Amino acid sequence: MIFKKGIGWRCCYDPETGLYTAEIGGGPNHDLYEITKEIYDHVDDPDVEWPTSLICQGRHLYMAVDDRCGPPYTVILDSDYKKLCPWAETVTSGEVWPDELVDAAVEVFASEANNREQRRKKRKEREKKKQ
Repeated sequence: MIFKKGIGWRCCYDPETGLYTAEIGGGPNHDLYEITKEIYDHVDDPDVEWPTSLICQGRHLYMAVDDRCGPPYTVILDSDYKKLCPWAETVTSGEVWPDELVDAAVEVFASEANNREQRRKKRKEREKKKQ
């Protein structure tokens, strides 16, 4: 695995899978993303003032929040985040949002639009198992 690092972020290219992934933060406030090759290639360019805003353009996979504005919580947007980011050290904070709540949030928030297709597919699989 090939890494790029900066203050508050780390990106990874896995030559075996061809995946580009990234993390922002760490510890109790932690986000994981699947990013494009273009984001990976440019995240550490000298003219990029805020690399984290570039990383946030990727597909959000995981979010752990403990910001003292309320109880800690974790949102797992893609249940395969550990397979996609085996290098990341995630720490689950507080309650993990149930799938139904994550599905609703992904449908409502424009910032999570690139997760809709994946969440809809997983929801159909869960519904088939219930039948």
